[in-house]
Amino acid sequence: MPEAVSASRDPNGRNMASLFDILGPTMVGPSSSHTAGACRLGFVARAVAGGRPERALIELHGSFAMTGEGHGTKRAIIGGLLGYRPDDPRLRESLEQAAEAGLEYEFEQADLGDEAHPNSARIHLWRGEVHTRIQGCSVGGGRIRVEEIDDFPVEFTGSLPTVIVQADDVPGTIAEIGGLCAEQGLNVATMRVDRTNRGGYALMTIEVDGRIPAELESALGEKPWAHWVRVIRQLS
Repeated sequence: MPEAVSASRDPNGRNMASLFDILGPTMVGPSSSHTAGACRLGFVARAVAGGRPERALIELHGSFAMTGEGHGTKRAIIGGLLGYRPDDPRLRESLEQAAEAGLEYEFEQADLGDEAHPNSARIHLWRGEVHTRIQGCSVGGGRIRVEEIDDFPVEFTGSLPTVIVQADDVPGTIAEIGGLCAEQGLNVATMRVDRTNRGGYALMTIEVDGRIPAELESALGEKPWAHWVRVIRQLS
């Protein structure tokens, strides 16, 4: 049965659970955490990598590693990497369909440390010579949290449309990104900036209210300080 997760509190401080928390997401089962959440992790990892990968190494931690086989975690992550959403019936055959799509994959058990959520995965993806590493976890009810992209700590959930920009760490980039979002009528909900070192590289994660137009992605990609831009569509 999908996990019930407290979503918020009422004015008197009492926990209030939404209908989504009680029933869980629309999905191909059996588990909201091990199947729907795992699929979403794969789906987001695909977007961060810039599209369907050619090769994947998925390291499963904790409960994902111990019980994921019976809960369909492996086929769910691979389905996400193929671009399937949690309610897509093709998830059931995703391992077989990966070969037809030209996706080579391998799973390993891994210890990601005591701080890692039990339902965690570290996903390595290759497109050509480009290697991308994403770490995240399934926190219950089909929800996810992405915690690392390459060497950068991040924190986003996919519950809002998200723009990720890797850029040179130079003055003015944050203001320019905010201005471009405003020009497209987008309100910035959250923005997180992490950098390797002063004057090195920065990774900016921007969650916005509203659909991200292609014009914003193009405008950001044309900036001389931008190395790459990725758009994470809102996860239903």
